[in-house]
Amino acid sequence: MPRTRNRLIAAARRSMLQRAELHRRLDVAKAAFKPGALVDRGKYRVNAKIDDAAHAVRQEFRNNRLPIALAAAAGVVWLLREPIKEHAPRLTQKIQDMANAVADRLRPADETGADDGDHDEPVENDDEAVQ
Repeated sequence: MPRTRNRLIAAARRSMLQRAELHRRLDVAKAAFKPGALVDRGKYRVNAKIDDAAHAVRQEFRNNRLPIALAAAAGVVWLLREPIKEHAPRLTQKIQDMANAVADRLRPADETGADDGDHDEPVENDDEAVQ
C-alpha cells in the first residue's frame, strides 16, 4: 500500500505542476492578445522593418555614393526648377559682370592704353626663311 500511496502523491504533484504550467501559458496567451500588447508588437515589427530598410539604404549609399549624390542633386534642381527659371537670367548677368570686372583688374595697364595698330596685322612665320 505505501507504494501505491507514493505513486499517487507523485501523480498529484505532476498534475499540479502541469496545471500551473498550463495556467502560466494561458496567462501569457491572454496578455499577448490584449490591445496594448498587440500595438506594442506591431510597433516593434514596424520599427524592425524601418531599421532594416535604413540599413539597406545606408549600405547602397556606401556602395554607390557618386550616382546617388548626382541623382539627389538632380532631384533638388528639378524641385527648384521654377525659381531657377525665374532667377537664372539675373544671376548669370551678375556673374558675367563680376567676371568682366575681375578680368579688367587682371589685365595689364599697357594693354588698356592706345592701340599701335601693329596687333591688327597677322604675324608671318619666318621659319621657312631661316631654313
